[in-house]
Amino acid sequence: MANNTKAINIKITESAPGAGPFNILDESGNVLKGDVSLDELVSGIALNVPENDISISITSSGNCMFEQYVPLKEIENEDWVNSDYTTAITGCLWTHLKDTSIYNYYYGNIEPYIIEYPFSYTYHDEILQNVKDYSKVYNYLPEASGSFDINKKIQVDNQWFNKAVLYNGQQSTGVLNLVPKPENNLSSYMQYPILNTDSKTITYAKTDSFYQYNTFWALQKNDELPLFLSSCKSLSLDKEVNQTNMDYGSRSFRKSPLRAKNLKVRHILDNRSTTHIVSQFIITPSQISYK
Repeated sequence: MANNTKAINIKITESAPGAGPFNILDESGNVLKGDVSLDELVSGIALNVPENDISISITSSGNCMFEQYVPLKEIENEDWVNSDYTTAITGCLWTHLKDTSIYNYYYGNIEPYIIEYPFSYTYHDEILQNVKDYSKVYNYLPEASGSFDINKKIQVDNQWFNKAVLYNGQQSTGVLNLVPKPENNLSSYMQYPILNTDSKTITYAKTDSFYQYNTFWALQKNDELPLFLSSCKSLSLDKEVNQTNMDYGSRSFRKSPLRAKNLKVRHILDNRSTTHIVSQFIITPSQISYK
């Protein structure tokens, strides 16, 4: 250790749930250690700081961003060992609608907008042909006053949901990435569908006020495995596709249609916050299966 530094130990004893990651800075604003997890601080970390420093600052760059100055002090080893961590039931104070042109943006993160439509058929199984969605999509223009103006918007045709999942009790399309159909460019259009390792990218088009798409089929590999799993990403997500049971590989002939007495269509917007989608209704054209 250099002569102009001293060793310190840092341990957090209280924080809000899900706090972090943290940056530890010296009095001059130099980062001593960055991207420190909450678990690391609960266990305790050792750092070197300038010898004359009497405090450090800890900043959190997670959902709840804050900066706190902590004075350096000596404590007994027994107190260090016996210091317990507790979760503080506290929150951050946020000012909403600071930017009137964004949507589904909460506490520093884009949160998904998800809507799911259930369908059922009366007697015969039916085969899904395509999906037609009647939604209105808006972009809101910035407002200098900072107050929300519902009239300061434009309706657009080239923005919509970016993902879809179609499924019934035994079949699933997996994750469908939705992109606008290339206009006046046949060579680009012929590249679709694009088969990715964890999704399939298809195109949609807006015709007669409906957003429409097809080019989907059942992709589950094993009927004895679940189509969905519980989500660990967010408490607002009820489930996510079981990717280990999906086969996004190329298939020339084995393209099983979605065929059942019920169907669910899940549309997802999770890649941007500048789009306001007003969902109205969808139509799922199908044909009777006499199998």
